Amino acid sequence: MNLIYESETYKIIGICMEIHKHLGAGFLEVVYKDALVHEFRENHIDCEVEKRYRVKYKDIILDHHFYADMVVFGKIILEIKSVKCLHEIHIAQTINYLKVSGLKVALLVNFGEVGLIYRRIIL
Repeated sequence: MNLIYESETYKIIGICMEIHKHLGAGFLEVVYKDALVHEFRENHIDCEVEKRYRVKYKDIILDHHFYADMVVFGKIILEIKSVKCLHEIHIAQTINYLKVSGLKVALLVNFGEVGLIYRRIIL
């Protein structure tokens, strides 16, 4: 079975595992973002941090925007958490990010647990 963007998501997850191995749990999300940006640059992987998207409601564009933590390879949302455990609300949030962005794949990654936890979400 072929997964959409399989090789790209495996690369991202591998980098996340490497970062978690070195930093462990307990830092704020911004620390993991900084490490991710460093690793993506070192590996020549395209990454946009806090990419801004407009939110459409009915026939209008809302005043406030949504900011994806990262968009990697120009097509995968990387939502970063540093929480005790992931909850359904984090998954719902990530699904909404996919809807707003028009992208098809997101990775929800939690650095806040003893082992790296991630969910691959497809819309």
